[in-house]
Amino acid sequence: MPTATALDQATAMIEKTWGQPIKTLEALAVRRPSDDPLLRSAMHVRAALAITDNAVTAHQNRLHALTRPGYVPAFFELERITSSAADLRVAHAESQTYLQSIRRVVEAREASAPADQPPAVRLAQAAVARSGHAPHNPGQVPDPPAPSAVVGPSAPAAGPRR
Repeated sequence: MPTATALDQATAMIEKTWGQPIKTLEALAVRRPSDDPLLRSAMHVRAALAITDNAVTAHQNRLHALTRPGYVPAFFELERITSSAADLRVAHAESQTYLQSIRRVVEAREASAPADQPPAVRLAQAAVARSGHAPHNPGQVPDPPAPSAVVGPSAPAAGPRR
């Protein structure tokens, strides 16, 4: 039984998050990209992942052909085996990076969910708002800065200064 590829994992993750089949989501991402920019981002990354997934399959097939049971590769094929193995590792790394990107988009969508959020998400949003990274309302005057604390003696010291 073959294991799920990175593309299969990404497809399942996107379908679960948006609650619709991938074909419907592809159409929505193309027709109305401004309605859900996170969906459009996830679909762009998934498209790149599909290309990388095809590369993984091609490299695996090449390696299987060069290392099949009972086959003794010729000396000149050893370089092809080595380069195919390296290319496969790179393609796997790219697939994992794309999959991680989709995870981050899904997390961003979940973080922007409405008020029925878990307390940890609301606390994180409150911390961001307190830190000054939240957008300010235009026309609202910011509070005046608090006076700084005085350090040192309040009166000038008697005697010469050096």
